[in-house]
Amino acid sequence: MSEARSRLLATATRIFYAEGLHSVGIDRLVAEAKVTRATLYRHFPGKEDLVVAYLRGVSEMERDGIGKILAGNPSAADALRAVAELIAESIQSAHFRGCAFLNAAAEYPDPEHPVHQAVLAHREWFLRTVTDLLAQIGPSAPEPAGRHFVMLRDGAMASGCLTDSAEVGETFLQGVDGILRHRLGSA
Repeated sequence: MSEARSRLLATATRIFYAEGLHSVGIDRLVAEAKVTRATLYRHFPGKEDLVVAYLRGVSEMERDGIGKILAGNPSAADALRAVAELIAESIQSAHFRGCAFLNAAAEYPDPEHPVHQAVLAHREWFLRTVTDLLAQIGPSAPEPAGRHFVMLRDGAMASGCLTDSAEVGETFLQGVDGILRHRLGSA
């Protein structure tokens, strides 16, 4: 990756997350990344291509975080608890502004749009990862529990920037513990 592309993505990641996707213009991105418009368009044919690259970068960071948890070979229940703790910690971070993917989906509601497709791809990966772990716990179908986990996460991500983030994180962790107790109880 070129230095200019790296600066563009770092700038876009910082500003898009803090201020939204539609509210940030090309002129501002170019100025803050200290590149020319021609450089931006050489790396990204349009702003929406930069938005998709930003979302893919956020996805990669989340995948890396969960990958580190799984690399330690914890039990499936411990892995899910660790994933939940990672989410709860992110909600309590100083500059938390909700879920980058839910925010992007709100700004790009058309399910056929490439930005929305990037959101759906990440969510599909996350749901599959959680559901695969839940499948290792208990004999009943893991899909409803996976959807429940993702819905709890979505609610926590939305609530975490509106109310007491510590309370939201604690409530989210309690909800995940409830899912795990149910799965373990059915084993």
